[in-house]
Amino acid sequence: MDNFIIYGAYGYTGKLIVAEAVKKGLKPTVAGRNKALVQSLAEQYDLPSACFDYDDQRAWDEVLKNHALLLNCAGPFSLTIKEILPACVRNKVHYTDINGQIEVFDYIQSHHKDAVAENIVLMPGIGFDVVPTDCLAKYLHEQLPTATHLQIAFESSSGLSRGTALSVLNRFHQGSAIRENGIIKTMPAASVSKSINFNDKSKNAVGIAWGDIFTAYHTTGIPNIEVFTVMPEKTMNMMRRASKLGWLIKTNWFQKMAGNMIRRKIDGPSEEKREQLQSYLWGKVTDDKGLTIEAHMTTPESYKLTAITAVMCTKKILNGEVKPGYHTPAGAFGSALILEVEGVERSLVKGV
Repeated sequence: MDNFIIYGAYGYTGKLIVAEAVKKGLKPTVAGRNKALVQSLAEQYDLPSACFDYDDQRAWDEVLKNHALLLNCAGPFSLTIKEILPACVRNKVHYTDINGQIEVFDYIQSHHKDAVAENIVLMPGIGFDVVPTDCLAKYLHEQLPTATHLQIAFESSSGLSRGTALSVLNRFHQGSAIRENGIIKTMPAASVSKSINFNDKSKNAVGIAWGDIFTAYHTTGIPNIEVFTVMPEKTMNMMRRASKLGWLIKTNWFQKMAGNMIRRKIDGPSEEKREQLQSYLWGKVTDDKGLTIEAHMTTPESYKLTAITAVMCTKKILNGEVKPGYHTPAGAFGSALILEVEGVERSLVKGV
């Protein structure tokens, strides 16, 4: 059970996952590019370690031959995945991550046949992106198997980690996305909004390119999918104005400047916030006859939840609870997976 490696282990979320793994009695290898940070983390928990760049294929071959699974926490994942995933397939090592980027899910799913042939599991998105929303999507589909439309929304007020902020910056110019008749379509950032009832309060929510645009389709087969996040109207309007500058935001100069600012000013929510805050989710499915079902879910704070579900899914994969190939979390483990987390509550509203 201890023969797995966490790459990007010294990042904000990576450290939370390492702490959760140790809490569960596991001893993963911690790894990353920065030797001092890797060694400090390894010494803190008395864990084995490895230090190498994400694109060092020789190092990957050397390290992965002694491990059964990689949990990748090194983002932006769109920049690292094409170096890391082939190394896992080549070395017959299970692959997981905490990614939430549509294009990354698409790339990983394209290796399904390779994974089956090598007898390994590919399961990206085992954190807040996308475990709770994936489970909610599957649960709703179970209640209404004829559903043709799915809407998912969430509210997380804990703020962003440095890695998440860098991932948002990396793909902001690509705008938002929806799935329509089975096809993913891009849209301008913050171009779609709606009012959604969260915790008995109506709040403004904005359409985003969340991982479920890709994953929920593979979990449920529902061809029309939208994902929203709660956002103040002032922020929404600012995003709409910024989307007109996509040509500037995607330049190397802007990415470097903004990235440096994020690294200086953003860390992530404090331990106090992680313990006190909760995340709220809402989902709705509708079929062609107009039948509609809604569900609500409350979970621990999003980064705390990520650490819990990442370790939980990793253990299940290492225990052989899923067959080889590409899988979504709920597709592999069922809609009740999220209910294994202490503090999660789910309620159903029928015939809305």
